[in-house]
Amino acid sequence: MRSRTLKNIDWLLLLLLTAISLCGIFAIFSAAGGGKFAFSLLQKQIGGALIGLVMLAIAAALDDNFLPRISGWIYRLTVIMLLIVDIFGRHSHGAQRWITIGPIDIQPSEPAKVAIIITLSVLLVRHYDEIGDLRTVLKSLAHVALPLFLIFKQPDLGTSLVLGTIWVGVSLAAGVRAKHITWVVVGVIVLGAIAWNTGIIKEYQKARLTSCFNPDADPRGSGYHIRQSRIAIGSGQVKGLGYRQGTQSQLNFIPEQHTDFIFTVVGEEFGFAGAAALVGMFWLLVGRVVNAMQSTEERLGRCLAGGVLAMLLFHIFVNIGMTLGIMPVTGVPLPLFSYGPSNLLATMTALGLVMGVYIRRHRIAF
Repeated sequence: MRSRTLKNIDWLLLLLLTAISLCGIFAIFSAAGGGKFAFSLLQKQIGGALIGLVMLAIAAALDDNFLPRISGWIYRLTVIMLLIVDIFGRHSHGAQRWITIGPIDIQPSEPAKVAIIITLSVLLVRHYDEIGDLRTVLKSLAHVALPLFLIFKQPDLGTSLVLGTIWVGVSLAAGVRAKHITWVVVGVIVLGAIAWNTGIIKEYQKARLTSCFNPDADPRGSGYHIRQSRIAIGSGQVKGLGYRQGTQSQLNFIPEQHTDFIFTVVGEEFGFAGAAALVGMFWLLVGRVVNAMQSTEERLGRCLAGGVLAMLLFHIFVNIGMTLGIMPVTGVPLPLFSYGPSNLLATMTALGLVMGVYIRRHRIAF
């Protein structure tokens, strides 16, 4: 049985996530400018990667018959963790998103993404016979609404949008009617317009969301990140300036460059060639998730892969897009690449779910 499992592992998926993570470690070291601070970040990121590989193996081993039994506990624990953040969380940069335990900072909104992928998939599969009913859609929306609200309240607009995207991905994979999904999307747009005009979305969030359209309107404020990011990526040209030779990166012109704006380091130091290579690896990684979703014979597996696919696509497109100035700045990290052990753990766990789907894709053959 063990040899059969090893034979069915998607080794290309494992190779790609390892390669992207290693490249991210080198990029983080450069973005942090070397020294004690950079080594401190590397220790945490490498530790997160090693634990992430363990979580990947555990997630891959979770059987489709076992996940429904623990789905309720996963959901309740997620809500409890988000409530703890709301009450006791650590403040940083105007947000309350972290729980500090000794030297470790935990961001519960990251594992919440994986939790919603699992629990929402289980819920829709349980109601598969009524998947075309509006009542089922409303149940799924209610399921996502509470954790989404708690995350939005932190405030964390980017992760809130990720959860909404996950709902779309899982719903499409489960077979929810296109018209129901369209109604929900239209409803979200209407609610977004109301939030925009009633002060629910704060002024600084509005500025970040609109800065991509005209960063020169506030070059030292909301448009600063985008202007400096464009300069960095443009200066790299085709081949780049060389590892740790980028002026924008090394002279700290770009705030948070080791997290949300890590792609600028790649563009400046390795140029278009390096940036295209990284995008190519992400494209292949996404392709492996699509392959797992299409090849599985299990409804739950298809929903899990659909949710992970939606999460990855949102992160990749929004993160790279905001560094190029074509997407709003929402504070979404580049998966497996940006600094952030919590995000790294969550992404590897999610890919572990996909690995499990791929391993068990021909369950009848066993």
